[in-house]
Formats: sequence, C-alpha cells, structure tokens
Amino acid sequence: MSELRIEKLSMESVDITKENIEKIKELFPQVVTEGKIDFDVLKEILGEQIESRNERYQFTWSGKSDSIRFAQRPSTGTLRPDKESSKNWDATENLYIEGDNLEVLKLLQKSYHSKIKMIYIDPPYNTGGDFVYKDDFKDSIKNYKEQTNQTLRANPETSGRYHTDWLNMMYPRLMLAKNLLSDDGIIFISIDDNEVDNLKKICVEVFGETNFVADLIWTNHEGGGSSDSKLFRIKHEHILCFSKSINLLEILGVEVSNEDRYKSSDQYVAIRGKYYLQKLGMGSIQYSNSLDYPITVPDGTMVTPTDNNGGKKACWRWSKTKFEWGLKMGFIEFRMDSNRKWIVYTKQYLKCDNEGNIIERTQRPMGIISNYSSTQGSKMLDFLGLSSFFNYAKPIELLNYLLNRVDSSDCITLDFFSGSATTAHSVMQLNAEDGGNRKFIMVQLPEKTDEKSEAFKAGYENICEIGKERIRRAGDKIKNELIEKRNKQGMLEDTIDPEQLDIGFKVFKLDTSNLKTFDSTSKDLENIFSEDVFLPERSSLDILYEILLKYGVFDKPVDVIQINGKEAFSIAMNQTIVYINQTITESDVLEIARLAPREVIFDERGFVNDNDKINALKRLETAGVEKVATI
Repeated sequence: MSELRIEKLSMESVDITKENIEKIKELFPQVVTEGKIDFDVLKEILGEQIESRNERYQFTWSGKSDSIRFAQRPSTGTLRPDKESSKNWDATENLYIEGDNLEVLKLLQKSYHSKIKMIYIDPPYNTGGDFVYKDDFKDSIKNYKEQTNQTLRANPETSGRYHTDWLNMMYPRLMLAKNLLSDDGIIFISIDDNEVDNLKKICVEVFGETNFVADLIWTNHEGGGSSDSKLFRIKHEHILCFSKSINLLEILGVEVSNEDRYKSSDQYVAIRGKYYLQKLGMGSIQYSNSLDYPITVPDGTMVTPTDNNGGKKACWRWSKTKFEWGLKMGFIEFRMDSNRKWIVYTKQYLKCDNEGNIIERTQRPMGIISNYSSTQGSKMLDFLGLSSFFNYAKPIELLNYLLNRVDSSDCITLDFFSGSATTAHSVMQLNAEDGGNRKFIMVQLPEKTDEKSEAFKAGYENICEIGKERIRRAGDKIKNELIEKRNKQGMLEDTIDPEQLDIGFKVFKLDTSNLKTFDSTSKDLENIFSEDVFLPERSSLDILYEILLKYGVFDKPVDVIQINGKEAFSIAMNQTIVYINQTITESDVLEIARLAPREVIFDERGFVNDNDKINALKRLETAGVEKVATI
C-alpha cells in the first residue's frame, strides 16, 4: 500500500479554537487531555501568575464572551468570483470582496495568515446615526443575506446598548485581523472621540499593551465636523496604531524639516552632501572615564572635554578610537571661539551618518498629522466624477502618508471597511510613483443606497458598486498620467512602465458554500450519495475558488489547463493541480503525474472504485506528489 494518503478537504474556514489549543499544547503538553485544556493543571504550572481574586482590572460589556466565541467559530461560507465586474481578471493580484467583513476575515485566515503588512480601517463612527453591523451569533451567512436587503440602520444614543453594540461589532473583527498581520505588521484605525477610549482598550486586549504604537492626531483644518461640536470646535480625529510585534516593527521616517541647517560644504559634498557642526564635547550627565581623553588641536596643544565645557567637568561623545577614525575620514573640524580657545566639532552630513554609511536622512514622524484635509478627499472624488455619491472620503494623501511609514513597496494592504476605496486608490498611486508592487484587499458590506440618493439614480444600487467604479476610474487616471509623463520625458531609467502597473482587481462575493447541505436523517441514503454534491447553479470557477479558499492557496495565481481535453486548474505554475471532473481515468492520472505537481485535489466521486484510487495514489507518489486531497 502506498505511503501517500488521501486527505478529505475540510470545507470550513480555520478552526481558531483548535489552533489555539495546539499552541497551548506545544508550550504545555501536560495540560491537554483528549483535546481539552485542564485548567487545574495549567494553574499549577503557572503558579503565582494566575489571578485568583474576584476583583481585578478588566474591561467587559454585555455580549463580549459571545463575540469572542463567534470570532472563533469557523465559517462555512465561500467567496464566489464575479469576473463580470472585475478588471484585468487574468493579470491582477488585487482583490475587492463584497460581504460581511467578519465572515470574510474568517475565510481569509488560511491563505493570508501572517501575510498582511498593513491594515487600515475607517470603521463606522458611533455618532448616533451611523450604520452598525448587527451580527447574528446563530447563522451568520443567513444574517448577512438579510442585511444586504436592508437600508442603513442607526445605533442611536438613546439605545441602552449604544457602546455595547459597537464594541461587539469591532472586537471579533480585530481578533481575526490580528491573525492576518505579518509579524512586522501594523494596523491603523481611524476613530473619533466617541469611541477612541473603548477602541484603545479592546486593542490592548487583542494586540497586547506592549504593542501599542501611537495615538496619532489628524488635524482636519479644512474639513467639517466643528458644527457637531458642543463646547469646543473639534477639528481632529484619532488614528490608533498597534503592531503585531513591537520589536519587529519599523516606522520609516519623513523628510528632514530642518534641511536648511546643512549649509557647509567640503571635498566630500558630492557623496555626503552638505553638513553642519556639532560640538564633540558634552556635559557631565553621561560622564564616562573612557570618553575623557585629551585631543591634539592644530597648534599642537592639547584640549580636554572640560576645556571645551567652560571648565566644567565633561566628556566627549565619541571614544578615542572613533575620534581617530573620524579625524582620518574628515568627520572632525577644529575651530576657535571668540576667546581664541579651540573647540572640537563633528560634521553632521545630510547624506552620511557618523559611521560613514551613505543614507537618505530622515527624521521621526510627528504624532500630529496636519498636512491633509477632507477637502482633498472631496476634490479627488469630484475629479473622478463621484463626489455626489459619497458624503465624505478620507484624502488619498493621508493614506499615502500612512503607507509610506512602513516598508510597503512589496506588501499586501487590507482595508475591511473599504467605503469609498481610498486605500485601493492610494496603493495604485504609490506604485505609480515608486514602481512598487503593493497589492490591496478591499472588503465592504454591500449596503444598499437610498432610492432617493444621487447614487441610486445613477445606477449604483449599493456602496460596493461605487467603490469598484472609483477604483476603475482612479486606476485609469493614474495609468494615463504615467503615459503622458513617458511621452514627454521618454523612457528614462527610472520611468515606471504604465503597462506593468496593476490597476485591476478580482471581485468576489460572500455566499453560502457551493456544497449541498444533506439531511443526515434521511432514509434514502442511496439517492443522497448518487446526487451531485454541488449546488446546480454554481460554476466550476465557483467550486475552484472555494477549494482554494479552504485549502489555503487563494492567493496563488490560477491557470486553466487541459487534461486529456477536460478542464483542470493549475495553481502557482503546477504546484497544485485541481481536477474536479466526475470521471478520473488512468490516462488522466498519468497526465497529471507528468506535470509533477506537489499537490493534487480531486473530486472523490471521479474514482470508479477504491482500486482505481489506490492505483492513482501509487502513480502520483512515484511522480513525487507529496499530498492528495479530495472533496
């Protein structure tokens, strides 16, 4: 019998609870018995680290436990491809997903776990008039279907669950979002004063207190909002930032604001840039004997750090070895002061650090962002001809700024409250500016537009239709601008090729599984097992992408191929072959083996009998196939 075994492909999303138990088992194998956690044993192991008092610091609300369990419950739904409303389907790596973001985040877990470098979300603010997602802890897909047939609903301040409903909406989504972040990833969350305190508390629980990065203040000087203020004119919003792992996070600096201080030039100016002088001596606050040594100045005399500090005890900033290196390499300058005393300086170059490395000098970004206004967002929508369809949109410049704070040139950015799709616009814009290969995943609930609205009159039945149109128009605009630039300047070395720019997106829509639900109590088992397991209205593409989603290769490129004249799918250049025809012949197996895939997925009904299945496994194992799964 072949060592290669057939696995039954689970058509559910990741079981997060099971995964967490496995993690605990790795750390403390003795606390897991028959798949269950023995908390008494865990308490013994952790000892004094267990909080046993009834009174303790915690943040809780009605429904919190249910929301946690709901986040951990696997999804049985799927994402159905919509090629008709997509753009550049065969070439693009960008995704636009229509659906309840909670279910979508569950479905993305296998394929995108720890792969998202940056998440930006602008969730509904809890202002008493915004839409709040109403999660149904019993049947999430059914609830989603009902939501998409309703108009906007509010969460009025008069509701006794005003904060509770909002927290129950956000908490499970943030739990799932954390799993998708890469270890060096970051999440930015726009929020106003109404829920910023509660949001920070739940983020501390989800991401950990040590992973708090900053509460950025965006001052929206030109935008609205002050008319809603009661006692003060509030013209700002918060952008809470949390990392997956603070020790791995790198925040890129901004252009130096004091570049004019670099005024002096020397023979190294072409490479190191201009410089300014900084005294080598420093006070006694950080005094060290190893940094207190005499230096010979141009007239042959010796000066000490105390001499350079008005007679007060001091030391140098550099060690003697570092000073000698700096003197040799041109980083040291001697000058006389007004009292004709020699002062020792180091040269601080604009394009070179004090280790001799050529750098692009930056400075730490400020915690207050004040250069961008919502007026810019409105102007961009107006330019794209969409201003009458959105009341408000974040300026693309703000998203560009945030994306540029991380090394994002070849990363995936996720926005699961996509709205007007500003994040997608920003990703395409930055790629056009620096030649990056950023990709986006937009997720948006298809909220119905009001029948009296300009959007509805223009043919946009829900917000997703407007968001997709914004991406189409923005992408065309960005590409046309690149073409115009190339026509004027010619194809220079640093010119971005417009044809290489990804301005497309694949559209997927949340729906129930493609698999039929059978009545396990039925007595007519023979007919049940002879029926097609897939819903009759679902296409082979629907079925394929559910397989990829549940198998964890949804993010890989797909090619349609032929196996003896029958349709099959090659994933990631034959890494995985999906063959879901209902008849699997020996010739088909040989042709698949010739392609030498690492993995093969079959429709199990295609095997005539167990003998054919065993022979197929032997053929595939001989060809080097490592894994075979069936649905």
